[in-house]
Amino acid sequence: MKKLSYVKKAILTAACIALCVVLPMAFHAIPNAGNIYCPMHMPVLLCGLVCGWPFGLLCGAAGPLLSSLFTGMPSMAYLPSMIIELAAYGLTAGLVMRFVHTKRAMADLYISLIAALLAGRIVAGASRALIFASGSYSMEAWITSYFVTALPGLLIQLILLPAIAFALEKARLIPARYPRTA
Repeated sequence: MKKLSYVKKAILTAACIALCVVLPMAFHAIPNAGNIYCPMHMPVLLCGLVCGWPFGLLCGAAGPLLSSLFTGMPSMAYLPSMIIELAAYGLTAGLVMRFVHTKRAMADLYISLIAALLAGRIVAGASRALIFASGSYSMEAWITSYFVTALPGLLIQLILLPAIAFALEKARLIPARYPRTA
């Protein structure tokens, strides 16, 4: 199987980091859109799924930092927890995608994506409860903010990210996970 070169991974990661800056700006006109649609999560998850865990981790850390510096979103109060959350998404998506091989690309994508979505939310909730809002963060606040409010974003991610990954594969921008043999 042909692998994605380091240079292509770096270029895709840079594009995903740029999307971390641009996508939240596009959603800024909608009130509370960042919490509802989670626009910064999509490029980080895609980067982890396509480029692997080191690049996903980098995208998850650099994306919110650069977005905050260039646009003020997320605000400095939320920036540390966002960096931890998004870095966990990119790391987990890449690691699970690396080790899961069901012989079905769609199954691999969904297993990796769901694992990353859960792991990132658990890490984010734990970091808020233990570090950033110690003593004032509850299980109800975690469930409400990461699952109830973000449900539209979760659904969009579960629908669009596998479609984008397959579109990149079909356009031959990334190699097929399981190439067809003739």
